[in-house]
Parts: sequence; structure tokens; C-alpha cells
Amino acid sequence: MKVDIKQINGNWTNGYALDKHTVSSTFLYNNEYGHPQFETIRTEAGEAVHLLKYKHDWTKVDPLAAAVVKHIIPSFEQIGLVVPVPASKQRERQPVYEVAKAVAKELKICSFENIVDKLPTENQTVPLKDLKTKEEKIAALKGRFVLKDSIASEGRWNVLVIDDLYDSGASLEAVCEILQTYPKIDKLFVATLTWK
Repeated sequence: MKVDIKQINGNWTNGYALDKHTVSSTFLYNNEYGHPQFETIRTEAGEAVHLLKYKHDWTKVDPLAAAVVKHIIPSFEQIGLVVPVPASKQRERQPVYEVAKAVAKELKICSFENIVDKLPTENQTVPLKDLKTKEEKIAALKGRFVLKDSIASEGRWNVLVIDDLYDSGASLEAVCEILQTYPKIDKLFVATLTWK
């Protein structure tokens, strides 16, 4: 997979995104239901993420994981475990969890989907992705993530946190903030599949 990695900064030790998600999106017309239709051109990573998330093309898991391992992992110190960012939308299979498991398998370490959990929203009617500012997203995420002591063994590990899309960084920062309170976590490294 051809990528153009970009460093992303936040409350973690180091982080990178594989590539930009969308190269261009041109309005074409409104369909018979009044919904706008676009011609969208994505990077190879962006197209793989799109097909994985919205078309359930699970064949994109391994190439995305391999790209993370090849292009991002060498920039980090030794990783001890992988943590996917909890999903915003309930799905039978979660794309980010699948990529996290595949990365962990290649690194011969464990992926923990249950260290950080995302509580359901009570009064939020606007999806997080539709909020305009980072401040609005931070407010919407306040108190939504909970930490679970899921690591049975003693010790401290460097963690790779994986997400699909880096935009404002609000979700990643909220997850990293709560992981920093876990005594079994040492340094936090971040890999996202694309950036907005």
C-alpha cells in the first residue's frame, strides 16, 4: 500500500497517520431523494478505510495493518500491547478492532478491546463527526470513556492506540488521557489509518 505518513501531535508520546483520507470530493447532483451525490477521490489508504467501514470489505484489514506495521511502527519504541479507540457506532464487527487485532498479531502481542469502553450518549443528538469545533467534541466526550483493569499480569507496557481517522484529535486525546491514569501503561503511541 502506497502511503504518505504524517506526524500527529497530542497528549501521547508520538503518533502518525498513514495518509490523507480524501484527495477531492466534487458535487455531481442531488439524487431522487434529494441527497447530494459526489465524485470522491481517496488515497489508497482512504479508499481501504472507506471500503472497510462502509462496505464491510474485510479484505482491507490485513493491508491496512501491514501498512501500519511497515510505515509507522519503526518510529516507535517497543510496543507491549495494542488498544483500539472504542467505536462510536455499534456494529457486529468493528473495523478498528479488526485492524488492531491484525497489527497485534503481526507484532506478536495482545490487542485489548476492553481496557477503554465508551459509554452511550444520553442527550447528544448530533453525531460527534458532525460537531464543528474541537471544543464541542471535547465537551461531548466528557465522561464518556471508562477504564477497565483488563491486564491480569503485573508490569508496565508501551501502548499502541489505533484509530481509523484523525481529525481534531478529541477522541484520541480523551482515550489517551484515561489510559495515562492506568498504572500498567507506560508510553502511549498513536497510529491512525488516515487523517482528514
